[in-house]
Amino acid sequence: MRPYLQFILLLSLIFSINTACAQTKKLSVDDQLLQDSIYKSNKKKILNFSMKEFDTLFFEFFTRKNDPDVLLTKTEFYNYTVQIAAFSDRLAKLYPDQKEVAAQNKEHWLSERYEDYLEYKDSQKK
Repeated sequence: MRPYLQFILLLSLIFSINTACAQTKKLSVDDQLLQDSIYKSNKKKILNFSMKEFDTLFFEFFTRKNDPDVLLTKTEFYNYTVQIAAFSDRLAKLYPDQKEVAAQNKEHWLSERYEDYLEYKDSQKK
């Protein structure tokens, strides 16, 4: 039962952050192609992640994203967001009753834009 509660809490946290930061802008074709490439090359690895490995990835992303001294490259940024999105596929399989939440979470992470991240980094300097 404990992993299920962790999953619900983690999804709730992610979904709240996602909702607060939601963007309605679309990704460029180049960004979508980069995401597809990252997704295909990492899908198998991510589908086998444990919750501990996912937590490490998730918190590493937020730590690096919020560090004013770190500027992620476009590939690094999408590597994180796509892997986080891909983990939603695993969670949907593990918890079929949470498929809709997992799908929404995946959609949000795949809609994260590098340009928005750069604007955020710019605002950190001010």
